[in-house]
Amino acid sequence: MFDFDQYLGFLAFLTILTIGFWLMIFLLTFVVPYWLFGNIRELLKEKRKAKQAARLQE
Repeated sequence: MFDFDQYLGFLAFLTILTIGFWLMIFLLTFVVPYWLFGNIRELLKEKRKAKQAARLQE
């Protein structure tokens, strides 16, 4: 049914597909929320510092 070369190609395709699937799961569940949470935290820190600086200048 399959030659050995076709079998290796099919295995390579399945490996690449599986790696891509797990990479997308990892990015969507860990990397993107970590990035968003860090950006929001830094934005809030900057706003808090700006408020304190404005309060000290008055």
